[in-house]
Amino acid sequence: MAVIVRRVAATSYTISSSVGRLLSDDHRWSKSVRGKASARNYSSSVSHSVTGSMMSKKLLADVDCGVDDAQAIMLALAAPNVELLGITCVHGNTTVENVCKNTLRVLQACNKLEIPVFKGAAKPILGKRIDAGHFHGQDGLGDAPDPNAPALDLIQKEDAVSAMIRIVNENPGEISLVATAPLTNLALAVMIDPSLPSKLRGLYIMGGNTESRGNTTVCGEFNFAADAEAAYIVLNDYQCPIYLICWEFTCYSKLSWEFCDAWLAQDTDKARFMARIFRHSIEASQSERLQKEFVAGTGFVSCDSYAMAAAVDDSFIVESDQYPVSVELTGTHTRGMMVVDTVDLLKKTHKAFIVKKVDMEMFKQMMMAALK
Repeated sequence: MAVIVRRVAATSYTISSSVGRLLSDDHRWSKSVRGKASARNYSSSVSHSVTGSMMSKKLLADVDCGVDDAQAIMLALAAPNVELLGITCVHGNTTVENVCKNTLRVLQACNKLEIPVFKGAAKPILGKRIDAGHFHGQDGLGDAPDPNAPALDLIQKEDAVSAMIRIVNENPGEISLVATAPLTNLALAVMIDPSLPSKLRGLYIMGGNTESRGNTTVCGEFNFAADAEAAYIVLNDYQCPIYLICWEFTCYSKLSWEFCDAWLAQDTDKARFMARIFRHSIEASQSERLQKEFVAGTGFVSCDSYAMAAAVDDSFIVESDQYPVSVELTGTHTRGMMVVDTVDLLKKTHKAFIVKKVDMEMFKQMMMAALK
């Protein structure tokens, strides 16, 4: 573990001094308003109360807008008492340029183009960029033509990392940050403003794995494998409540294809939009490769939507474990794999909530509402 710590420490100066190379040349950093969120105490016995579940929520989403990101965004937009303050874009399922286009397409389908969209990191902190075109399509949304797609001039001039820092500082203690992508933007943000995590209400991450089952590398889940250094930084530097929606959990909590058929059959423009962009992924799910990746059989797995649902309603999470977590950076087959310290060998004081069980009936209702 000391080797891992030294590696990240050695790269920190390089990263912080060259953040600009990961972002557009015209990005400008906003000045941060310093402050601290109110302290929270969490017991190690994790039961999740319904208290406050209907309170108004302020959300910020960090996405690599593939099909399940689109589903998660639409779920948030349909939820009552939720305000989505912005969407930051990052490389991942496809290029960051495509992610920006896709996010605007989703907002247009929901008549919510007033929500600001920000362009972020185009590649990981170290290593080469990977994508998930085999599942999401090369453009990220099933390669479905969209002649009426919004123009990219709707993307904000402010860069994603600067916007993330600004929005959180303007709403200390109120923002739930939902990360459904490689964590590059979040890692850069905390390196620029180390106080940022203390001002979050909570961080909800779709990423990582708990059984060393990979869906990208032998032992690595896509979002963590796509930027292992960023995942390491986030899991170690964000000392706020962290809720992890891991790969195996989403597979164990999958919906049936019968539900998916009924979901897409709703007589709405949003359902027809989703049917167009989701067709490629549904077909890919039947491939031999995907059949091997899925845990506990096949079905409809909207990975990112679980993280968004947890941020939308506190009562969605029924059961979770609480352990220190980190990320392996050096293994030949294990780089990007999440490390769960069940015996306290890492001697970390901060623990993350690893979601084990959610209210699936509530999830079905949220998903159906997303396309109404």
